[in-house]
Amino acid sequence: MRATSNRKLAEALGVSETAVRKALAAGRISRDADGGFDIGKAKRQWAGNTDAAQQRPARQAGPTLRPVPAAALESVRETLRDQGEEPASGGPSFLQARTANEVLKAQERKLRLQRLKGELIDRARATAQVFTLARQERDAWVQWPARVAADLAASLGLETHTVQVELEAAVKAHLADLAELKPRLD
Repeated sequence: MRATSNRKLAEALGVSETAVRKALAAGRISRDADGGFDIGKAKRQWAGNTDAAQQRPARQAGPTLRPVPAAALESVRETLRDQGEEPASGGPSFLQARTANEVLKAQERKLRLQRLKGELIDRARATAQVFTLARQERDAWVQWPARVAADLAASLGLETHTVQVELEAAVKAHLADLAELKPRLD
């Protein structure tokens, strides 16, 4: 079989036309007397005179697909289920993945807008404020028996120290019951 041009030889060898021109200039391949190429002879010359380590890997037909992490697939499935759509059995299609992506972007924008409007608050900040408020309330209750014991003892005709000790015991028992409550910020 014969090739009459650099382009035809490049197609037969599976390389670029530029690679053929460079090989001709370097003397790694040669033309026949009539100016064409014997493809079999050119392939032998190419194989014998070309350093394989210097060659680029052959191009693959079509795009190279990378594996998709399982967490990403599960996220797409979950988003689709939340929207009332059931993902395909073998995995979500490109259209479903794109739909899930658009839904998530819309949800993210909605949350950002709510935060800007002041409709949403930071969970960690709210938890810290609830904790601070509860600590202040506990401290106020712990100090309360000392403040009211004298007045209460006088009105009941009892000894101040006895009334204060009993009030402190009752307040501590009540605070212990309250400490068992766990606030939920869901």
